[in-house]
Amino acid sequence: MKDSKAFWDKSAPRYAKRAISDQAAYEKKLSITQEYLQQDWSVLEFGCGTGSTAIIHSPCVRKIVAIDISAKMLEIAQQKAKDACVDNIEFLQGTLQELAFAPESFDAVLGLNILHLLENADAAVAKVYALLKPGGVFVSSTALIDEMNVALRLVIPLMQFLGLAPHVRRFSKKELLSMLTKAGFVIDKEWQPDKSSVFIVAKK
Repeated sequence: MKDSKAFWDKSAPRYAKRAISDQAAYEKKLSITQEYLQQDWSVLEFGCGTGSTAIIHSPCVRKIVAIDISAKMLEIAQQKAKDACVDNIEFLQGTLQELAFAPESFDAVLGLNILHLLENADAAVAKVYALLKPGGVFVSSTALIDEMNVALRLVIPLMQFLGLAPHVRRFSKKELLSMLTKAGFVIDKEWQPDKSSVFIVAKK
């Protein structure tokens, strides 16, 4: 965990400046998510990074709690929210396992581009299920490392050795769907912008 915090703290300034690789896909994910969000909802986003997605969704809900392990990421996120005059996002440093949230306290949980970066994604999914109210939704976007081209799969371990890439779990879509359904979720929507990533809305 310490290595992950250090990696993302170091990466934060560069990450904040990085352009979205597929703007059309990103906007479709935002649109799908907002089809589910309701004005009186309380939402949790874990792995919120520099807060861009939380800020976009903030007008659609009552409150967002946005968490990340990186203090540097959160510093940028807080400044962005302030600049945008957004006051219904609470930023907290920590992980799903570290922070004490009451069971069934959220209407939606967002885990975007994060599950494949966790050392124990199964525990995270189980925690999300426990935190959601009955009928609540879990929105996730996950890189399918096993579906990436061979060259990229081979270079990831080298990048990790050099400190240029974080921990990643090699999901296939089948494994990810199985993990969600075993936790008790029902898959409500599934969309693949390309074969190496999948966007899922799952209901409790």
